[in-house]
Amino acid sequence: MLNLITFNSTQYISIAVSLVLFSAVVVAQEQKPERGTPDQKLTELLDQVWDFELESAPLLATNVGDPRGQDRLADDSLDAIQQRADRRAEFLQQLETVSVDSLSEGKRIDRELLRQRLEGQLANYRFNTHLMPINNRGGFHISFPELPRVMAPRSEEDFANYIARLRDFDRYTNQQISLLRGGIKTGLVQPAIIMRDSLSQVESHIVDDLSKSLLLTNIAAESKNSLDPKRWIQIKADIEDALKSSVIPAYQRFANFLKTEYLPACRGPVGASAMPMGREFYLDRIQRFTTIKISPEELHQTGVNENARIRTEMEQIKQKVKFEGSLDEFLEHLRTDPKFYAKSAEELMQTASLILKRADGRLPELFGHLPRIPYGLREIPAYVAPQTTAAYYWPPATDGSRGGFYYLNTYNLSSRPLYQLEALSLHEAVPGHHLQLAIQAELENLHPISRESNFTAFIEGWALYSERLGKDIGFYKDPYQDFGRLSMEAWRASRLVVDTGLHWMGWSRQQAIDYMTANTALSPHNIVAEVDRYIGWPGQALAYKTGELAISRIRGQAEQILGNDFDVRSFHDRVLEAGSIPLPMLEQRINQWIDKQRESNAEENTDGKTEADEPQQKKQG
Repeated sequence: MLNLITFNSTQYISIAVSLVLFSAVVVAQEQKPERGTPDQKLTELLDQVWDFELESAPLLATNVGDPRGQDRLADDSLDAIQQRADRRAEFLQQLETVSVDSLSEGKRIDRELLRQRLEGQLANYRFNTHLMPINNRGGFHISFPELPRVMAPRSEEDFANYIARLRDFDRYTNQQISLLRGGIKTGLVQPAIIMRDSLSQVESHIVDDLSKSLLLTNIAAESKNSLDPKRWIQIKADIEDALKSSVIPAYQRFANFLKTEYLPACRGPVGASAMPMGREFYLDRIQRFTTIKISPEELHQTGVNENARIRTEMEQIKQKVKFEGSLDEFLEHLRTDPKFYAKSAEELMQTASLILKRADGRLPELFGHLPRIPYGLREIPAYVAPQTTAAYYWPPATDGSRGGFYYLNTYNLSSRPLYQLEALSLHEAVPGHHLQLAIQAELENLHPISRESNFTAFIEGWALYSERLGKDIGFYKDPYQDFGRLSMEAWRASRLVVDTGLHWMGWSRQQAIDYMTANTALSPHNIVAEVDRYIGWPGQALAYKTGELAISRIRGQAEQILGNDFDVRSFHDRVLEAGSIPLPMLEQRINQWIDKQRESNAEENTDGKTEADEPQQKKQG
């Protein structure tokens, strides 16, 4: 799962943009558009939108190395949110004056990505999503302690900006409380069941001992060492003062608000359809997250069908390992036998590291172009680990100061099976999230707006597809690991059933838990965490399987058409070379690639023909 910073409640901020000067990916460099052309008109509009986004989202500016707004957080007042929506509506009107047919191929991609971006932002405003800026897994209160890692201060100016943002947290928290009060008035509140741990999440940051604050402990040693030791002592004192005067009181005020106002107002029904405009909202989420037109009923049935197929393959593995008993009994065996679980956090982390080093060495077999940006492995922070998923990926800093990170959950080791670790690691790091997003960050021919695009169906679909790629590079030789891969796939197939069940068909939370229990090998702890995630984030979970099925189908078509001329490395490079794009656009680009491959192969066959070949060819004809 890709983890995105959400300091700005109205906008998910992707941090997968890069300022890398030289790319490991060889792509055609676009020519600067000629003055007065449609390409130039679109470029100017893209520049205006990008400038607006950087001005509106200071943390986005931080991640792309832009100097503006480094000493502040976003303005999330209702007036500011409306002004942003109005401006985006103006941008969309301007975009409609630029004809698709008049643009070059690259600019057509830019236009479509900008259109979907603006329409998605305006849809968020229309459905008042800004009035629900938090859920059980995300929000300003959870992401703010990561600020030291996001900013990675190195100079006195950097630390001054960091301290200014700490002091601005008081104002920002008040704005979030105002938004949430607006949600209470309009009935846009989270279900009570998924918010049961939210108070403890907040209170964990209300500390008497400032040395235990994550806003101090998350400051890297490299940041501290960049200053004179005496100067660091002074700056540390300023940080502590900001914590005492702004951050901790703000967290305390937010905790009181949750306890006395928000949590008592949370709703009982768990589905999005219970909210105002809920069913319309859910249909919009399906379109946004999957990028295709598909009904909830079709998604639901696709999940049922996929689980039936996967269950058949699971039965075959059960027989292969000679387990005597039903598949349900086999699943229970996998959930409970201690041999399938690490005995320590260190063992889990070391095993994941070994898997990824093996994967790194095999990547050239699958890709012609590999990224330069490195990645690392970290444990998920303890304050969020009990409520979050098994793992997630944090993209690299856009100024090259930090690599990407695969975060692995070491909380409750009895719910972290080793037999799923190969698939999980390939998904989150390579050839999954890190490889795709690092390549996207290094693309030189994309406008920043396009490079920052974040289509879940593509990103998560690619990561799930990458799990299956492990078979091509020597993974899953152990039948239990292969079963783990299938269990991960069943998990994503079950999401199609459960998400639509919860938000469209009126399922209860327990119905969703029961379905996941019957159809996946996930531990009870993980099942509850996953179901609560789907409740709090309607539609997002649909993207994984939808995207993977689309990429696999597109590859299958390419293999069928090209036959022996199909080159998997060239195919993967083509899939990734435009960054994150909607699935219909991906299919169009692959179809164009297929046509070019056929033309190239035909030319090679013609050029390689000799006089001796001619009679034989005539005879065959």
